[in-house]
Amino acid sequence: MALNTLLFSWFPFLLFIPLLYLFIRRKPDGRNRPPSPPKLPIIGNLHQLSTKLHRSFSRLSLKYGPIMLMDICSVPLLVISSSEMAREILKTHDHVFCSRPKLDGVRRHSYNHKDIAFSPYGNYWREMRKLCVLEVLSPKRVQLFGYVRVEEVAYMIDSISASCSSVIRLDKKLMFLTDHIIQRVALGTSYRGKNDDSREFSKLVHGALYTIGLSSAADMVPFLGRVIKFVTTLSYWHEKNFRALDSFLDQVVKEHTDPNRQKSESEDIVDVLLRLQSGDQFGEVSLTKTHIKAAVMDMFIAGIDTTAVSIGWTMAELVRNPRVMKKVQTEVRSCIGKKGKVEESDLDRLHYLKMVIKESLRLNPPSSILLPRESMSHCNINGYDIDPKTMVLVNVWGIGRDPGLWKNPNEFFPERFIDCSIDPKGQYFEFLPFGSGRRGCPGMQLATAVSELALANLLYCFNWELPAGMKAVDMDMDEGGIFVIHKKSGLQLVPIKYNWES
Repeated sequence: MALNTLLFSWFPFLLFIPLLYLFIRRKPDGRNRPPSPPKLPIIGNLHQLSTKLHRSFSRLSLKYGPIMLMDICSVPLLVISSSEMAREILKTHDHVFCSRPKLDGVRRHSYNHKDIAFSPYGNYWREMRKLCVLEVLSPKRVQLFGYVRVEEVAYMIDSISASCSSVIRLDKKLMFLTDHIIQRVALGTSYRGKNDDSREFSKLVHGALYTIGLSSAADMVPFLGRVIKFVTTLSYWHEKNFRALDSFLDQVVKEHTDPNRQKSESEDIVDVLLRLQSGDQFGEVSLTKTHIKAAVMDMFIAGIDTTAVSIGWTMAELVRNPRVMKKVQTEVRSCIGKKGKVEESDLDRLHYLKMVIKESLRLNPPSSILLPRESMSHCNINGYDIDPKTMVLVNVWGIGRDPGLWKNPNEFFPERFIDCSIDPKGQYFEFLPFGSGRRGCPGMQLATAVSELALANLLYCFNWELPAGMKAVDMDMDEGGIFVIHKKSGLQLVPIKYNWES
């Protein structure tokens, strides 16, 4: 009884402790830290974020400014939401912010693959980046693989033609397209139905994307992350998926070293890496089979979803905006005439199409938030002190819809790019769909080439309608995903064959 009385008398004080802790701030240390939303014990600012991180960050930045410091459990997170602050991070202080956080989830599940996209800044990363830019994804090599893009786009058009006047999932067709283009560019062949094991290749890659993403998210929420990692580590499917993918890549490398192998028209990515390996060293890094497998995996992880999602968003915006759809189709069809298809040599004449793609990338960048960076040392940004080991996220989606940079920013209006020098190559910080600086996307030229050719042929060969009973204003544009933002409900459209001979 006495114990119950004692607990009851202290109960109000026990309730007061967490409330008191809620208002405790860091002790003054003479540093000027960026503005920060109020935090809760243990979870920090986690409660203020939704699954649509880019929208949460944009909402908070309206109150706390374009440079904002948050705590996600024990992880300090700097959120950048303006072009000026993006320039500071990605250009002025790029040497400080060019590293990646050491995400244990990626490391532990890569079976010793040194994942380029998530590796910390160092000799390995510098040399592999140079290899990608100068050899693997150089403009010359992207051009050499033009025949692959032409053949795969033609395959997609034939597939859609077989389903004309019926509802199709265009997003799945686009995923299939980019998947097989990258297979042929990276591996020298497309595993389209060759055997049971090969048909599973795409599933293995997407399974790897899912589990890496889950494990990486777990690293940001340590106390919950331990539970997630424990469950995923014991998952039979998880382990089987990664081991199967690793075995598959081993087999690919083995096939490429076979002297009797029949090679494709141009060196694929594995051929290039093996050729460089035979020279013993590329720069300061000796290439191994593990490096080769890691480079191939990075290409699939970075390229399949983002390019397909980008084309899908463009088609969705065009269907919702009949004026723009009519204008771009008129341009394409008048330029191509009765040729029956759009060739890559025609693309330079399609100026409005390029504006349409730019506008879609501004409104719906496939990576709404650039992949995380991490400060390697103390830095001063806009008068604020940034500590080492601070994770940095640049909200590309929010910058692309900033009313201070763009007139009527939520409107799909490609004409805003007429006589405008802004391009997506990373030099204009109000428009960063491919990032910028040392961590800019090395596959930008390949992605652009695929997007332009695919869209031009889709617009030339078909008229596009919504399923019966659906109006453009009713189209569901809800988003799914965290870093790669896709149309959550998919893209269901009805293709109507265009008679180009008439």
